[in-house]
Amino acid sequence: METKQYLENYYGQYDEDGRLRSKHGMVEFLTTMKYLECYLKPGMRILEIGAATGRYSHALAQKGFSVDAVELVEHNIEIFKQNTLPGEPVTIRQGNAMDLSDFADDTYDITLLLGPMYHLFTKEEQIKALSEAIRVTKRGGIVFAAYCMGDASILSYGFVRGEIFNIIEKCMLNTETFETFSHPWDLFELYRKEDIEALRSAFDVSPLHFVASDGYTNHMRAVVDSMDDRTYDIFLRYHFATCERQDLIGYSNHTLDIFRKN
Repeated sequence: METKQYLENYYGQYDEDGRLRSKHGMVEFLTTMKYLECYLKPGMRILEIGAATGRYSHALAQKGFSVDAVELVEHNIEIFKQNTLPGEPVTIRQGNAMDLSDFADDTYDITLLLGPMYHLFTKEEQIKALSEAIRVTKRGGIVFAAYCMGDASILSYGFVRGEIFNIIEKCMLNTETFETFSHPWDLFELYRKEDIEALRSAFDVSPLHFVASDGYTNHMRAVVDSMDDRTYDIFLRYHFATCERQDLIGYSNHTLDIFRKN
């Protein structure tokens, strides 16, 4: 089965829109938007690669930015279109992050690569997706690339959910170094910070921020979802104050690598 089919099967049954609207899912969304707002300027053009159901594309379009979106999974595209408001300056087309040949070089002020790196399982694929995202970005433009982290998954899925021996039996984990290994049927590729830095170092870019998008949130999602608004506000303030602390990065399920094209 091809990677695309695995993703269609997964996202056809998964409520990605609902996840990002839950209190625990909103942490990742609000963090990404907070950093986007540091760089947004009137008149900017934005490309979102792997836009899923369009949570970010729609939020940015509704702020008045011109957004083009690319998504691989047809189910997600259908929801994206349903969520589009009349007059929104947003387009959506089906496409692959490793081939953006429909888009010209040096076109976008901000490029979002917030999902594809989760589902690319070889270094060649990962480099190709980053290369395409950087190619279509203007010189001086900003790229936001998101990743899933290995250690957070070992803790939350392996130990908290009791799947650690299942993971070991599937040869997904080196029990000496605790390095993780994934295949297309596992759906998610997992990284360490040094892996991400090695990928970025292949390009002429300048790092700006390396961010724990959701920090410790996923390990305590039930607690976060049950917080009253006052407690949740304090939790968000704590998260925003600590999300760039490099001693805490590895515990985040999702990270955001933000860099400038030179």
